[in-house]
Amino acid sequence: MNIQTNRAIRQATALDAKPLAKLIDIAGEGIPNWLWSRACENDQAPLDVGADRARRSSGGFSFTNALVTEDRDLVTGMMLSYPIDTAPEDDPDTLPAPIAPFVELEKHSVGTWYINALATFPGHRGRGLGTSLLASAESLARENGKSTMSIQVYAQNTGAVRLYQRLGYDLKESAPVRLHPCQPYYTGDVLLLIKDLNKE
Repeated sequence: MNIQTNRAIRQATALDAKPLAKLIDIAGEGIPNWLWSRACENDQAPLDVGADRARRSSGGFSFTNALVTEDRDLVTGMMLSYPIDTAPEDDPDTLPAPIAPFVELEKHSVGTWYINALATFPGHRGRGLGTSLLASAESLARENGKSTMSIQVYAQNTGAVRLYQRLGYDLKESAPVRLHPCQPYYTGDVLLLIKDLNKE
């Protein structure tokens, strides 16, 4: 795997499960924590549910699909990415409202290398970690025979939208945000952005 090496990026392991859970909750704007809270048993905390899922060796949210950045042996950021080879079979209307637009847009990502989540911890932002992780994702895509990248983002997250567009991602589709209980209560649309690696 030709991962970019200038930012201490490495493949995640099962031992990274807890920071992975924290970071995917940051990337998901609190939606993951809300979903995990619905699966808690007894006195289990939502973050523990998320960490258990990150430890799995299968499924989209698995350490096997994650790269992490680290500084002095502490995880500072993560990216979750993998190929989408088939359209999801779920009917968005039967899913929890926060994730419905994301699943709806996945059908337009078939054949791409999909960036499911990208986040860094506060205090480590503005250092180019996200850009380096995205470059590593592109290397993974090429090595796995994919020439197109895809990523989803809230339209109101203008900083992230600007970053992706600067790196060559273009708007392909959008889906309206559905009413949901997760802060920060985004409205508007979820955007699907696509990058053609053959144009570089």
